[in-house]
Amino acid sequence: MRKCIRCGAEMEEDFVFTGAGGNVIRKKGLGGKAVYPKAAVCPMCGEISLYVDEEKLNKLM
Repeated sequence: MRKCIRCGAEMEEDFVFTGAGGNVIRKKGLGGKAVYPKAAVCPMCGEISLYVDEEKLNKLM
């Protein structure tokens, strides 16, 4: 459960963050492993938070 950094409300998770060109988090270097971030949205104030699941983050390391 994510808490909003602005108002402290519980955020709605597991939104897919997509944009022009497909936003990716990639380890530096050619051919580095890539992970697509997810987004959480606060239903109270509209704050958006991007995050990577721990399991996927570990694959990058």
